[in-house]
Amino acid sequence: MSTSPEVALLLRWCDRALAGLGEAREEIDSLNVYPVPDGDTGTNLYLTFEAARQAIVESKPSSLVTALTLFARGALLGARGNSGVILSQLMRAGAAQLMRGDPSKPGQLLADTLTLAADAAYDAVAEPVEGTMLTVARAAAAAAQEAVPRAPEDLAGQMGFVVKAAALAAREALERTPDQLEVLAMAGVVDAGGRGLCVIFDAAEEALTGARPPARPRRRNAPLPSPSLPTGDLSPDGPAYEVMYLLDADDGAIPTLRSKLGPLGDSLVVVGGDGLWNVHVHVDDVGAAVEAGIETGRPYRVRVTHFAEQRSQSPGTVTDNREGRGLVVVAAGDGLAALFEAAGAVVVRGSPGQRTSTGAVLDAIRATGCDEVIVLPNDSDTIAAAEVAAAAARDEGVRAAVIPTRAQVQGLAAVAVHEHGRSFDDDVVTMTSAAGHTRQGAVTVAVCDAMTMAGPCEAGDTLGVVEGDFAIVGPNLVVVAVEVVDRLLSSGGEMLTVVRGIDADDELVAALEAHVRRTRAEVEIVVYDGGQQRYPLLLGVE
Repeated sequence: MSTSPEVALLLRWCDRALAGLGEAREEIDSLNVYPVPDGDTGTNLYLTFEAARQAIVESKPSSLVTALTLFARGALLGARGNSGVILSQLMRAGAAQLMRGDPSKPGQLLADTLTLAADAAYDAVAEPVEGTMLTVARAAAAAAQEAVPRAPEDLAGQMGFVVKAAALAAREALERTPDQLEVLAMAGVVDAGGRGLCVIFDAAEEALTGARPPARPRRRNAPLPSPSLPTGDLSPDGPAYEVMYLLDADDGAIPTLRSKLGPLGDSLVVVGGDGLWNVHVHVDDVGAAVEAGIETGRPYRVRVTHFAEQRSQSPGTVTDNREGRGLVVVAAGDGLAALFEAAGAVVVRGSPGQRTSTGAVLDAIRATGCDEVIVLPNDSDTIAAAEVAAAAARDEGVRAAVIPTRAQVQGLAAVAVHEHGRSFDDDVVTMTSAAGHTRQGAVTVAVCDAMTMAGPCEAGDTLGVVEGDFAIVGPNLVVVAVEVVDRLLSSGGEMLTVVRGIDADDELVAALEAHVRRTRAEVEIVVYDGGQQRYPLLLGVE
């Protein structure tokens, strides 16, 4: 099934937004002081947006309407935390407007989409507070409306012009949030949710115009105090629990639900529609909050977080009986999976160009049954997802660490030195060192004409990858493989690891081995059948 240009554009935005949220996650977490200084806003925004994107990727829709429907539902079902629930409402309302708006006026359509999304987010929050992501969303929408009359006449340029104005206004509104919310000024930070929303707007500008907005200066944040918040959360008299659940209920029953939940606590957000809702509230009486849902409809996926402990008590994530140290490894082929499983790892399957989801990594962490877990993503695009999964696991009481392996061969090197008898920290350091000292390369075949660091290539050309960059363009697999290995060995090395993919024949591997034995007889060669697609050879030098 082919993907329409509109769906491809939507996915391009999703990929850029998710990458941006992954890069900014720790920064956003460090800004998180409102409504609760629990340091998880960046993580929650990432998980929420990833759920929306994953809903599209898994179903592979051919039409924009179907893709937007999946996107909105994925965001609603996957929303995490106060910020994630608000983000899901922004995305849901925006998707609905895009589906019913006038595509012949793309600039006005985008401005109306942002306006209705911001209005819907305000409506979803029981007591909207300025200086938050709501403020940033409304400022972006207002700027988008003002930009419409000045947008170029050509349809292709209208949306880019409007989104650029919205993204700039969002960044400016973010910098003003400490002037609007005292708790932010006290801590010397901007609003965390608003910062995440700026990342998403910046990704939209890049997807539509190709221009990357200027990066916000990063500041090293000292450990933040827990200020006395207006809502009283985390104080002795404030709500002690965050309660979230999905709810099947008639739309007409939601006002009554809000009236029941409102007096129980604060930070009440109810989003959704058409019979499916996501409920978020901070309370002391968890039972009363869930009972209100039962009286309204059918609550499920109930998640309760005790702020003082920051330990999830949701079903299936209790960690009291966990012990020992586990490994979670992303593997790109059947042979690689077998190698990692033989080393005792729980394997998550991945493939080139297919980002592994946070949910899959988190499920694997839980499946280890251990209270200490080391995660090897083995792919640059998967590192952010692994980091978010590890953060979520730590909320559940698991001591989790991610070693940022960017290639399968680095994962093999790390696993080779893994030792249960060491302390957790020493094991992580040793494995990280082994991965970091492994130079990595690969050989693949171009599927389209493109420009690389080594110059232009055409479909069918052989490409050599050195340390993550396409550094060689050549006529065949043997010539390119030999050059990649020579470059990897140019600064020394004792062992060459060759991981053969499904497209590598015996002659290719034999020719490479013969070359190394002839030119570098002192180098040990280890060959594995990895079974990976798209890359006939993965190469590592230690």
